[in-house]
Amino acid sequence: MGDPKFLNRYFKVEKDELPARFRIVKNIPVDFDSSASVEDLWKIHDREIGKYRELLESIDSNEKNIELPEATLSLLDLKIEIAERILENCHMCERRCGVNRREGEKGFCRLLETSRYASEFLHMGEEPELVPSHTIFFTGCVFACVYCQNWDISTRPESGNEADPENLARIIRERRYEGARNVNFVTPTPHAHSILKIIDRVLVNTPMVWNSNMYHSKEVAKLLEGVIDVYLADFKYDNDNCARKYSKVEDYLEVVKRDHEIAYKDAEIIIRHLVLPDHLECCTRPIAEWVANHIPEVRFNLMFQYTPYPRASKYPEIDRRLTSEEKRRAIEIVEEAGLEDVLI
Repeated sequence: MGDPKFLNRYFKVEKDELPARFRIVKNIPVDFDSSASVEDLWKIHDREIGKYRELLESIDSNEKNIELPEATLSLLDLKIEIAERILENCHMCERRCGVNRREGEKGFCRLLETSRYASEFLHMGEEPELVPSHTIFFTGCVFACVYCQNWDISTRPESGNEADPENLARIIRERRYEGARNVNFVTPTPHAHSILKIIDRVLVNTPMVWNSNMYHSKEVAKLLEGVIDVYLADFKYDNDNCARKYSKVEDYLEVVKRDHEIAYKDAEIIIRHLVLPDHLECCTRPIAEWVANHIPEVRFNLMFQYTPYPRASKYPEIDRRLTSEEKRRAIEIVEEAGLEDVLI
């Protein structure tokens, strides 16, 4: 319950001692035809990602921030091209709506091709190891949580400012010079194509944070390898009934566990678990135990900030704040689970 134990690489990137992952994939030259089928593009991606892994291991073993010459056509460019194709049969998240967002079709999130963001600023309210964090709040969401604290943003995808990659990359550079320790993309999943373009244009070495409900598709999970340094990952429920009832989402547990395990192989993770009233045994305990047994080297943030926003009034069991006894029991649960790095 003290300093982070498993964010070593993040701290080195933040101090400019190691290159952020995206700077490595921009160094991997890849020859591909943008008119090729998406199946062929994936074959190239899956072959070339091995070069990234080898280069990452070499850099990290030497613990040196070496100069990386940028490739004319890189692995990151290939990732961007594949992300653009995903938009045409949208499966950014595991709802897999299959709409063509490039042609004006809308799925669950009601987002089109052009991404929008509600705000960007140096956030001082994130985890201590992240602040000041340059947070960029994107509009829309692939969930519909009845207790969402950002419902004005998540339910209005058409609001905010257009996420122009060149402009946001410039702002990211300025915020880095102002003292930002990272770039924190909030609600990023349906905007993966835009975020990859933004990152491609970033000219400063800074950690990339994916602040997400971890319901992205397995394809997006592959695209994020070599791009994201830290996953700031929500783990809300440990059963599909709660997920369906409170967030209107199917197959939650299978998807979220899979995406956590994929992220764990390449990056560092801070898990956020917002404790819900009357959900200690159905959610908090099994989540803590699963994390301890399957992805133990993560930072686990046990959060007591739950607030019953108006839409939660339809659900009496969560239409209240946590009691002191629930908070005490939640702490006992994570201690009993054997989690090594807990933030409360």
